[in-house]
Amino acid sequence: MDDLSRFKQTYFDESAELLAVAEAGLLRLAPGEIDMDEVNAIFRAVHSIKGGGGAFGFNDLVAFAHEFETVMDGVRNAEIPVTTRLVDTLIRANDVLARLLAHAADETEAPAGTTDDTVTALRRFLGRAEEPADEPAIPPPATLHPDDEDDEAGIFGDALAAIQAARDDPPPPPISGATPDGKIRWTIVFRPKAELLLSGNEPTYMLRALRRLGEAEVVCHLDKLPSLRDLDAELLHLSWTVTLLADPQVDRARIDDVFEFVADDCDIRISAEAPPPAVIPPAEPAPVFQTAPVPTAPAAPPSTPAATTSGSAKPGDGAKRTNGAAAGGDHAGPATHTIRVDLDKIDRLVNMVGEMVITQAMIAEHLRDLPPGQFQELLEGLESLAQHTRELRESVMSIRAQPVSSVFSRMPRLVRECAAVTGKEVMLVTTGETTEVDKTVVENLVDPLTHMIRNSIDHGLEGPEERERVGKPRAGTVHLSAAHRSGRIVIEVTDDGRGINRAKVLSKAIEKGLVQPGSSLSDEEIDNLIFLPGFSTADQVSNLSGRGVGMDVVRRNISSLGGRIGVYSTPGEGSRFVLSLPLTLAVLDGMVISVGEERFVLPLTNIVESLRPKPADLHGLVNKCDVMMARGEYVRLVHLHRLFGIPKAIDDATRGLVVLVETEDGSRLGLVVDEVLGQQQVVIKSLEANFRRLDGVAAATILGDGRVALILDVAGLREMSRHGGGANASGGATPPSPSLPAPADRSDQRQRQTV
Repeated sequence: MDDLSRFKQTYFDESAELLAVAEAGLLRLAPGEIDMDEVNAIFRAVHSIKGGGGAFGFNDLVAFAHEFETVMDGVRNAEIPVTTRLVDTLIRANDVLARLLAHAADETEAPAGTTDDTVTALRRFLGRAEEPADEPAIPPPATLHPDDEDDEAGIFGDALAAIQAARDDPPPPPISGATPDGKIRWTIVFRPKAELLLSGNEPTYMLRALRRLGEAEVVCHLDKLPSLRDLDAELLHLSWTVTLLADPQVDRARIDDVFEFVADDCDIRISAEAPPPAVIPPAEPAPVFQTAPVPTAPAAPPSTPAATTSGSAKPGDGAKRTNGAAAGGDHAGPATHTIRVDLDKIDRLVNMVGEMVITQAMIAEHLRDLPPGQFQELLEGLESLAQHTRELRESVMSIRAQPVSSVFSRMPRLVRECAAVTGKEVMLVTTGETTEVDKTVVENLVDPLTHMIRNSIDHGLEGPEERERVGKPRAGTVHLSAAHRSGRIVIEVTDDGRGINRAKVLSKAIEKGLVQPGSSLSDEEIDNLIFLPGFSTADQVSNLSGRGVGMDVVRRNISSLGGRIGVYSTPGEGSRFVLSLPLTLAVLDGMVISVGEERFVLPLTNIVESLRPKPADLHGLVNKCDVMMARGEYVRLVHLHRLFGIPKAIDDATRGLVVLVETEDGSRLGLVVDEVLGQQQVVIKSLEANFRRLDGVAAATILGDGRVALILDVAGLREMSRHGGGANASGGATPPSPSLPAPADRSDQRQRQTV
C-alpha cells in the first residue's frame, strides 16, 4: 500500500466517524430551542469531509458537501429556521454523502443523478432551487462582508468582491484602543497559503465565524495579487487583517477554534490588548475593612497572547485544539492525544498476552514440584511475573474495549424510520451508553439490536389511538440499556406495549408445523417460540417483518458470541428482551475444578462461595432434583458428573464440594464437584470454531500442563439441569459426555494451543 492509499484510508475512517457524529446531531435537532453546539458540530463534520475530499480530488463529493454545509451555515446564522422538513432533508443529505464516500473508497463513479434530488431540496431552503446544480451563478461585485448570505460563487467570487471593494473604497480605520466597557481588542493576521482552496476550505467561513465573536473590522490585503493575465483561479492570493472587539469571555482558545481546520495551511498571528484598569469615581470615605479595587491584568505586548479563562472550554476540546496550541495559544485543560492503530496489530498483541498467560501457568505448574522452602527468590519472581502479566492483560483488554454508545447512537435513526413506516409515536430511552465491551462484541451487536427494536415497534407497541383507549400515553416507549453484571454485559430492550400474544404465537407455531398439535407448553416455552427459524405472527409481509428470519438471526448471532438471549413478557404491559454477552473474548480469571479425572474452569465472576454441606442440608424433590439449604434459601444442586456422564467422580455432595454460582439474573446453582484446584488466568479458545458447540460449555482453554479444559457456562448448566432433572436426581440415563482431550505431555504443549 503506497503512502497516498494509506492517507486515503485514514480519511475514509475519519469520515465514517464524522458521518456518525453528524447523524447523531441531526437526530437531536428539532424545531424549538436549538443547541448551537450541535449545529456547529454537524457543520464541522461536513466541512472536514469536504476538506479531505478536496485534497484527494473527489470533486462530486466536494460539490455536494458544499451544498450541505451552506445550508448548515444558514442554520448557524439563524437565516434558515429549523423545521421537521429541514431535518429530514439534512438526514437524507447525510446518507447521500455516505454513498459518495463509499463510491470514492471503491474508486467507482456514483450513478448519474445520485445527488440531484437532494441538492434541489437543499437549495429550496436557500431560496435558489431554480439554479442548475453544476453552474452556480457568480454574484456581482460587492463590498466584502463576513455575513454575506449568497456564498454560491465560492471564495473566488468573494475574492473578486474584495478586490473591487478595496479599489473603490479605502479600508475602514482599525479599531483603536480598548473600550471603556471592558472589551478586549484582538488583532488577527490571517495569511492563507496559495493552495488553501484546493483542500476545499473557504476563508469566508472563518471571517464569518470571527464576526460572530464580536465587533469585527476586516481589511483585505492585495499585495500578492498578480496581474489579471497571470491570475490562477485555483490559487488564493489574498490575506486579511481582522480587528475584533470582543467580551472577556471570548478567549484565545475560541479564536483558535475558528482556524482549527486550516492551521497547517495558513500563517495565523493573534495578539490582544487587555482593557485598561477600571476608573473608580470619587466616593465617600470607605470603611477601614474595605479593600481597594483589584486592577485587571496589564496589557500584554502585541506579540503575546492574553491569558485565557477556562470557563468556555468544552469537554473534548483539548484534542481538537492541538493545532491552535502550535500557533502559540494557551489552552485551558490538558490536551488529549490519540493514535490510530490497525486492529490486526492489537489482535496480535492480545494473542501474545494469551501466550504469556499460558507460559506463566506452565512455569507455575513446574515449580509446584520443587521442594518447599527452596528457590524462594524464584517463587517471588514468578509471583511478580504473574502480577505484571495480569496488569498487562488488563491494559491490552482496555485497548480493545469500546463503549456501546457507538451502537446505541444508530438506534434513534432506526426508531424514527420505523415509527414513520408504522404510523406509531415512539420515544427511545437509552441508558448505560458508556458501558464498555470488547470491540468484537460491539461490532456484532448492530444486527441483533436492529431486529429486536423493529420487533418491539412493529409487534409490541400499539397504535396511538389504541394506547389511549387502554389508558396509556399516545407515544410508546422503547428502553435500550446496557450494564455489567457478573462479569458479563447485559443489554435489555424493553417496551411498554401489548406484550406477547401467547395464544396467537402457539396457534401460528402449530400452523407452521413447528409445534405438534395438542402440545402443552409453559408460558416461557411459548415465548421462546419466536426464536424458531421461519416463525412470524405477522399477517402480511412488510419491510419490517413477516418473513420469520429476524429473531432467528438474533439468537444465532448472539450464540456465536458465546451469549444468550431471553424474553420476558407480561400481557398488556410489555416485553423485555435480555442479551447476555461476555465482556471479552480473550482472557478471563477462572477457578479450576476437578470432576473425576476431568478438569473444568468456572468464571470467577460467577462464583459466590464453595462449601461442604452437611447431610441435614440436603433434600430431594421426587422426580425433580436435589436441593441444598444454603444461607437460608434452597438452591438446586447440579451434579456435573451426571450431567456430562463422567465416571469415577464423587457422587455424595457431603464428601465432595459444592460451588455456589450466580447467573446474570441473580438465580443461584450449587455445582457438585470433587475438588477446587485453584484460581488461574486462562486464555479463551473458541470451542465452536475448532470443534463443535456443547451445551453448558462456553469455550475451552489450555492449562499449564498442556491439558485442554472446558470453560463452563453457568446459565447453560441451569437450562440443562432443568430439562434433565430426572436423570440428574436419580442417576439414571445420562447425556453423552463431551469428548475431552486426554492430558498431554508437556512437549506437546505448542501443538495443543491451536484448539
